[in-house]
Amino acid sequence: MLNTVKNIWKVEDLRKRILFTLMILLVYRIGSFVPVPNINRDALAQANQQGSDLFGLLNTFSGGALFHFSIFALGIMPYITASIIVQLLSMDVIPKFSEWQKEGEIGKRKLAQVTRYGTVILGLIQAFATTIGFNRMFNVPMVINPSVATYATITIVLTAGTAFLMWLGEQINEKGVGNGISILMFAAIVSRIPQHARDIYASEFISASQLFMAIVKIVVILIAIVLIIAAVIYVQQGIRKIPVQYAKRVVGQKMYGGQSTHIPLKVNGAGVIPVIFASSLLMFPVTIAGFWSGKPWAQWIMSNLNYDKPLGMTFYVLLIIGFTFFYTFVQFNPQQMADNMKKNGGYIPGIRPGKPTQGYLMKLITRITLAGAIFLALISVLPVFFAALAGLPRSVSLGGTSLLIVIGVALETMKQIESQLIKRHYKGFINK
Repeated sequence: MLNTVKNIWKVEDLRKRILFTLMILLVYRIGSFVPVPNINRDALAQANQQGSDLFGLLNTFSGGALFHFSIFALGIMPYITASIIVQLLSMDVIPKFSEWQKEGEIGKRKLAQVTRYGTVILGLIQAFATTIGFNRMFNVPMVINPSVATYATITIVLTAGTAFLMWLGEQINEKGVGNGISILMFAAIVSRIPQHARDIYASEFISASQLFMAIVKIVVILIAIVLIIAAVIYVQQGIRKIPVQYAKRVVGQKMYGGQSTHIPLKVNGAGVIPVIFASSLLMFPVTIAGFWSGKPWAQWIMSNLNYDKPLGMTFYVLLIIGFTFFYTFVQFNPQQMADNMKKNGGYIPGIRPGKPTQGYLMKLITRITLAGAIFLALISVLPVFFAALAGLPRSVSLGGTSLLIVIGVALETMKQIESQLIKRHYKGFINK
């Protein structure tokens, strides 16, 4: 491991990329503490104590910026929501989007531009709704001297913060290491770990009457976290290999084909994207209800659509499962795969090319994706029950969702670094 880290710094290009990524993360963390103008700090302190579990999860995703109500309070959630909408519309809903999706790199750039515009529009809506909702949610008014100009200023500042985060993520994609948006969310979640540790210490050790039971509880929590991490890594790395045989072809005086290969189907091909998508969409009605905070129906939405409530948890699980299937089939098209194999003289042993191959792949990927989707849903909601049984403070929201994101992003980033090392004949983290 130490040799691998040492080798990273020997590669100049990789060293520059890692340093650039760390610099971007430093800018992100500094911005998380830059306050929005015209905000009452007493109301923010009350928000930390009275906030719902869903807002606590969103606060974790923003690295604490939401309850600080800093310029990055919205985090990158508007960008994620815009990405969801654009991908959904690209599934033959808007023909132009579908056409762009098939154009390769040029089409991706056009869709990325649409996503940026969508991020700004959603950011404006969410910024205004969050400001109104927070101002009405607590006994102490959050906005100082509320007026149209004040609300407009706060909304523009929050939207600009989200747009800046989106730009930072794109800079990491181009000049850094890993997926920029995922890296920013990874940094936000990890930055909350010390605060969660302090909250657990304050509730279990300082105020606990029985020190021995508190220590036992902490040990059990740590064991549960280690088991969850091991399970996530095991499933994330799980692959089903589909054997493929290519027939021999004679072109001129040369013979092509005849080799055997395989199609790797990951158990969790969608990664952590479904969990992020589900969290983002679950937040949307709560944000809209913030416009009418105080109304009975709005209060019902904000109370029952938390992921720790039965209704909210049900929606959360269904969204995770649904988006797992959606994102997997966006990445892996059985019909296109079967057609490409048939054109190149490939076939799966025992399966006829064409439609039978397509049906076989569809059946297989559906089974694998179902297992991965159920696993994602279980890992996301089980820690809610464990936290309730352990009596952890509500401010501690580092549950299965956060662990999934952290582990998934860490694995993907390690793979990218490892691929760069292997190109230069160095051993990586995983391959020994």
